[in-house]
Amino acid sequence: MAQLMMKRAAGNQFTRVAGYATVPILLGPLLGPVIAGLILRYASWRWLFFVNLPVGVLALVLSVLFLPDDRKYLQPREMDWLGLMLLSPGLAMILFGAERIRQHTGIVAMVAGVVLFVVFLRVEAGKAGRALIDLRQFHNRTFTVAAAAQFLSNGVMFAGQMLIPLFLIQACGRSPAAMGWMLAPLGLGMMVAFPPLGFLTERFGARAVATAGALLSLVATLMLAWLATRPLQVATLLTALFLRGAGLGATALPAMSAAYASVEQRNLPMATTTLNILQRLGGPTLTTLCALMLAELLAAGLPLVGMNAWGATFLLLAMLHAVMVVTVMRLPGRMSGRG
Repeated sequence: MAQLMMKRAAGNQFTRVAGYATVPILLGPLLGPVIAGLILRYASWRWLFFVNLPVGVLALVLSVLFLPDDRKYLQPREMDWLGLMLLSPGLAMILFGAERIRQHTGIVAMVAGVVLFVVFLRVEAGKAGRALIDLRQFHNRTFTVAAAAQFLSNGVMFAGQMLIPLFLIQACGRSPAAMGWMLAPLGLGMMVAFPPLGFLTERFGARAVATAGALLSLVATLMLAWLATRPLQVATLLTALFLRGAGLGATALPAMSAAYASVEQRNLPMATTTLNILQRLGGPTLTTLCALMLAELLAAGLPLVGMNAWGATFLLLAMLHAVMVVTVMRLPGRMSGRG
């Protein structure tokens, strides 16, 4: 919803406005690991979940006080309950099955999830504008490429957020508090990258900025794969995390802007819904993939192509970054808003 409201308010200046608006959002990944490390050091892990309460209350109060009335944008329509009942459990079963693919229950869940997802696509294709997700959006090449980029950028970001803390604690023997401070450059890199994105996108185009960001995050992830094969070098780690944060920040926002610029104003709610669903799918899908590989390699205890389990898993993550590079290279060079 925040993305939709910013797009409505900013119009063709969405990248510039969102770049500044995202800076306070990045306090989460910047301060989150530090706060989490302190909580784990001095209190029970259960206190991690209570951090959300005061933040949620503050968000609710600010929403009531400051969000504008948007009833003029209302487009009454029926809820696609059938699509919802097919999509949500189908995706959950696919992820559940992927995690337990060696077990009978995992195989059954995976097959059931794939069947539900295929049926969902068949059902939605016949509903057009009445569908939970209007599949006609993907006839738009720019929107399709940008949506794929959102899936990949969210996926590699969350997969890295799973791998890096585990690596620092389990492989390097760092405490949770020390791990939290070490992750701070990741959020700092994003915070530095976001404000100039509007200017850079207007000057060089979405494709050039997103490609540069994707390449930067790829290089940083290859640095992590190299670091995982030798004694920890803190200075190199912090540099890699900063570059990774800056690269990811410079990739996602131009791709999102390209997607919004390619659709008409009246279709923004559906576009926002679709992009966010794909974003949320990218995180658990690629995180599960990397977690499965890491678990298999650690259980086997055998090196893979001269690398340990951590290095090989970071290399898999780097390959996913390379796919993201190829994807964002297909974005349009210049964007023209649809109003």
